[in-house]
Amino acid sequence: MPYVMVQIPNTPAPTKSPVPRPVPTSADVARLAGVSRATVSYVLNNASAVRISEPTRRRVHEAAKELGYVPHAAARTLRAGHSRMVLMPTLPVPAGPLYSQFVHDFQGALSRLDYTVVQYGATGLRGDEAARAWAELRPVAVLVPSPGIGPEGVAVLKRSGARAVVTLGPEAVEGARALLLDHADVGRSAAAHLYARGRRRIGVVVPAERGMEIFSAPRLAGSREALHGTDATVTELSLAYTEESAAALAARWPALGLDAVFAYNDEYAMLLMRALQSAGVRVPEDVAVIGADDLMLGRLLRPRLSTVRIALPSGRDLASLVDRAVRGPAAAPESHEPFGVTVVRRDSS
Repeated sequence: MPYVMVQIPNTPAPTKSPVPRPVPTSADVARLAGVSRATVSYVLNNASAVRISEPTRRRVHEAAKELGYVPHAAARTLRAGHSRMVLMPTLPVPAGPLYSQFVHDFQGALSRLDYTVVQYGATGLRGDEAARAWAELRPVAVLVPSPGIGPEGVAVLKRSGARAVVTLGPEAVEGARALLLDHADVGRSAAAHLYARGRRRIGVVVPAERGMEIFSAPRLAGSREALHGTDATVTELSLAYTEESAAALAARWPALGLDAVFAYNDEYAMLLMRALQSAGVRVPEDVAVIGADDLMLGRLLRPRLSTVRIALPSGRDLASLVDRAVRGPAAAPESHEPFGVTVVRRDSS
């Protein structure tokens, strides 16, 4: 009878998975620091109503760091009735460098005031429906960076514990504090500048990307308003942010007969200006070009790009406004107008 050798692999005996370490609690921190749980809570929640010596604060922080203890945000919210979270819904369109810098400064200023900024992205949610989704997170404040929330949405947020709702848009919303940002004034300033430079057949770029109309529509309307009753004409120009779209528009330029263009912002202006130059259209001899936002790259172009400089509120000022609203939620909501525009004339116009 033949024999068959079978090699059995030497499989090590299964080892037990390590027992997970228990999640550290405030009681563990208190024992290690030699203080009460109440003291731990006062220190880690930055309570200002109780005076605690600096050595004690240091011991608590060192103990929490050694144990890897992090306060439970939800529990803290339940105890206080509100969180330290400031919610910022993200824009429905890609944010440019100017807005990104504004958000960065705002987040830094709020962090120094012991708030946590959370950016919330919710595709497809708008208006009061979005407000209900934001309310589920129980923020202490909400900064709405675009129009779309109504009085009912503000009421929903406040019923959920939000002490401050601040909107950034062209109109105030009942119940909310407002920073009035008039994008129509950007279009008015750009068109008035081109008219003053002797241009009469003016194109205005409207980005083809979905969602951009919340900014581009008022800029187009402002341009038309500035030139209403003059001998100038305004032509709406759809442009996607691609080289192909810019090249196609530049190829049609002779047929359009335009001698100037307000290109929505600096990014679209740089894209279009490059395409025009490649098509043999001279800037500014054949067509004057102006953008908006005053980006540094516009100053490096040749010819240097004229632009509309937009004065957004500083991150520190806006953080201070949010903090005042959180501390005094009963105060009547007010409106502020920090939005200022200035034409910066350079070589392209």
